[in-house]
Amino acid sequence: MSSSKLVYSTSGNNTCPRCGKALFKCRCDTQSAPASTGDGIVRIQRETKGRGGKEVTVITGLPLADAELKTLAKKLKSAAGSGGSIKNGAIEIQGDKRAVCQTVLQQAGYTVKLAGG
Repeated sequence: MSSSKLVYSTSGNNTCPRCGKALFKCRCDTQSAPASTGDGIVRIQRETKGRGGKEVTVITGLPLADAELKTLAKKLKSAAGSGGSIKNGAIEIQGDKRAVCQTVLQQAGYTVKLAGG
């Protein structure tokens, strides 16, 4: 039985072997892993919750890796004429742009469904 009361040690290897960053800052697993395919349907919904009443179009269910997701998000933002971002594998477009996003995604060959109210 050890009587050591060690609380913190810098002797361990706390860096990612891929990127060299500290383990709590490493994003290798989240960036390289493609999103799950799910049921193959891309869902588009309008959200206002937690955004101070501002409308945002959220696109989920895209089976793409991060680089491809960024390219598609740029195409959607350009077609909608508004800004947006990518959060947790979902594309967020500012404003209620469901119709524009639906046509762009259908032309790209995705099965699209308008979700929510």
